[in-house]
Amino acid sequence: MSLLSAIAAQIRDDLKAIPEAVADWYHKSRYKLDLYRRGKIGFPQLVAPVVSSLGALVLVAGLMFPVYWIALAALSGEGASLYSSSGFRVVPDGFNPLLLVTEGDLWMGMDLSAFVWVIGDVVIPSLRVSIPFTDLSVVTSETTLFRAADYGVENPSDFTTYAWNSLTVAIPTVIMAMIVIVPASYALSRREFLMRKKVLYGYILFTQVGGGLGLAMLIAVFAIFAGLDLTNSKFALAVYYAAMAVPFNTWLLKTFMDSIPPSYEEAAVMDGAPPWRVVWEIILPLSKAGLAAVFIFVFLAGWMEFIVAQTVLRPENYTLPVGLFALIDEYSVPWARFSAFALTFAAPVMFVYLFAQRYIESGLSFGGMEG
Repeated sequence: MSLLSAIAAQIRDDLKAIPEAVADWYHKSRYKLDLYRRGKIGFPQLVAPVVSSLGALVLVAGLMFPVYWIALAALSGEGASLYSSSGFRVVPDGFNPLLLVTEGDLWMGMDLSAFVWVIGDVVIPSLRVSIPFTDLSVVTSETTLFRAADYGVENPSDFTTYAWNSLTVAIPTVIMAMIVIVPASYALSRREFLMRKKVLYGYILFTQVGGGLGLAMLIAVFAIFAGLDLTNSKFALAVYYAAMAVPFNTWLLKTFMDSIPPSYEEAAVMDGAPPWRVVWEIILPLSKAGLAAVFIFVFLAGWMEFIVAQTVLRPENYTLPVGLFALIDEYSVPWARFSAFALTFAAPVMFVYLFAQRYIESGLSFGGMEG
């Protein structure tokens, strides 16, 4: 089973376990209530789980409030603001859940024009497929799945272009970084070689270089890109992101590999397995939590970075963070569109983290093997 298949199987098992967790909570609650009725436990012990759960919900609600506030601005239509002279509103203007029952209006009076503007026209382009060994070809017609003009929205955003630019930066970043990170982590974890400790200390130093140099590094990067005529190059930007992601993530994965017992490798070597099979069939599968964490961190390095991308790219190659910043006018900010753009941009990252949270935390904990 491949690494991605193993992660997908674990996510599927987690989803299947949700009904069991709910049933288990129900039975435990019934059991504690029965103990209280028989005088085995006091009232504080009975309500302690409820109080702690409510406290956790209040804390989560406080942490999620900024997201809710931005969503409120996105659903308030054109002319919306993050500030209101009439005070704080719990729901958007025009929101009426009764419409869903009385009139079947799925949007319940909410203004979704900002999200329509972000999504824009969704079109499947025409495709020409040549038939081998003949002069014939099949041409498919262009198909429009969604048209913003049908919903009264003209001049939609370039979100899809920005998203494509972000993908074409983030994917090469992941590929180049992982090509270096995985073998370097294994070598630093399992091999003894000349100046190994100095290399390790160098990795620690490079994890702090970015924050220490700050603006000076940004100016130097731009000067190098300009000198090599690589400004506005998405590939050059991906190379920079990969280089910056290697030190910290190599150290992270190396520390995780340190927790894998050497006896597993020794047993495989005694069975005649070559080194590449030891790495592929033992080290990498046992490191899947660390690999998942590193993969996500490297991908986000290419997907979320703003300052360098804004410095070296021109408008036709803007990534999503730079495209979001481009919405800000010198005199005003279209808060509804800005908020809808930001939420649409952040949604994939949020879902990836929600599904991969356990594996990220496991990778960061530096593991420990169950014997």
